Amino acid sequence: MNSKGFIAMRKEKDSMGEMNVPDDALYGASTQRAVLNFPISHETLSDHFISAFGLIKWGAAKINGQLGIISKEKSELISSAAKEVFEGKLSTHFPVDVYQTGSGTSTNMNLNEVIANRCAQLSGISLDSDNSKKIIHPNDDVNQSQSSNDTFPTAMHIALAIQIKNFLVPELELLSKSLKDKEKEFSNIIKIGRTHLMDATPITLGQEFSGYVRQIEIGIERARKSYECLLELPLGGTAVGTGLNCHDEFAKLVIEFISEKTGINFKEASNHFEAQASKDSIVEAHGQLVTINTSLYKIANDIRLMGSGPRCSLGEIILPPTQPGSSIMPGKVNPVISEAVTMVAARVFGNQTTITWAGANGHLELNTFMPVMIYAALESVKLTINGCKVFREKCIDGIKANHERCESLIEQSLSMVTSLAPIIGYDIASKIAKQSIDENKSVRDLCLKQLGELNITKKELDEILDPFKMANYKK
Repeated sequence: MNSKGFIAMRKEKDSMGEMNVPDDALYGASTQRAVLNFPISHETLSDHFISAFGLIKWGAAKINGQLGIISKEKSELISSAAKEVFEGKLSTHFPVDVYQTGSGTSTNMNLNEVIANRCAQLSGISLDSDNSKKIIHPNDDVNQSQSSNDTFPTAMHIALAIQIKNFLVPELELLSKSLKDKEKEFSNIIKIGRTHLMDATPITLGQEFSGYVRQIEIGIERARKSYECLLELPLGGTAVGTGLNCHDEFAKLVIEFISEKTGINFKEASNHFEAQASKDSIVEAHGQLVTINTSLYKIANDIRLMGSGPRCSLGEIILPPTQPGSSIMPGKVNPVISEAVTMVAARVFGNQTTITWAGANGHLELNTFMPVMIYAALESVKLTINGCKVFREKCIDGIKANHERCESLIEQSLSMVTSLAPIIGYDIASKIAKQSIDENKSVRDLCLKQLGELNITKKELDEILDPFKMANYKK
């Protein structure tokens, strides 16, 4: 921008002719066309995705050099620029909207142009020079042995696998540990169980939390499965899966490079036609995320139910206060962390609809919904990671049991009569339960008055109605 507030521009060329591009932008004419063509959401693809794409370009440059497809000098120069993309140093130069060409060609060309122009800078060539004077060509050199149709889906798999393996799985493991700590802390606190939101037989609060622990443990297994199905990469298929314009060794060697840099054992697709025409692996991976969020939703919902009140509802646990809950009711504190977690789940469920629909609509040799699929998938991973972290730090770790409240509700439960049914019979037990409702008396009090009729002693009654025994808890 000059002193008068106007954006300084330079001219760049592509196969369609000249375009004015902001002077400080590293991208070129093709990217600028995309910026003008798609002013839709003003949302761009994730930095994680751009980084993964940069890694592909870095590996491609190295292997193209090794195979003698481009010169050693070009290989080293492109590698240097692409490495900067991978490291996130050029992230401000990727302005293309998510809602663009369905193959992601605009984003691929964005990378090709940024890398080519960065190579010019590294070589001391001014960006406002004639394009023919720039030593690296975005298509002939940076995009050598590649097409958008195999590089874009490869970047999808890499970015998603990295985020799940390196960030989601560890966060789920931390959440599992926090829940496990609460399971132990609450192991001897007896409370009433509930089915259909109605009173059921006793359970310990620790047993209840053990169910949550197991849900997250299985969620960790699901997260691992979700990135394992992403390990096959489409790279090397070029336009339609035939590998046209690509050296036979290119994909294998680039994928070995990618695996080394990421620590993830990627491999070349066993069938390039499947890998480029379908996006079933993305649908599958995100489906596991949906199941994980189904678990998180259930746990968060249970916690806000058990913490409801604090005096006029269940009130069995005490949630850590995080912020004032009302602009009109002083002292009110709401279960806002649980609410946030359930909203994350709702968003992930919605993203699954987008991803499933997009995945089902691949046509012939290419799926043209790829940008919105990876945008939605990476958003789901990000929200799940951050949601788990907040849930753990601001809710789970600070939960306390309301011991007295838990115990007080036990004696009021009609379902205490359940353990009597095998002794006195289902029909008599049902009459006692109905009498308990009608007379507003506890099952224990009614049974104490009918010991002779029930043919049991007080000692036997106390043993039968021991809530810890009913919960199968060994003191």
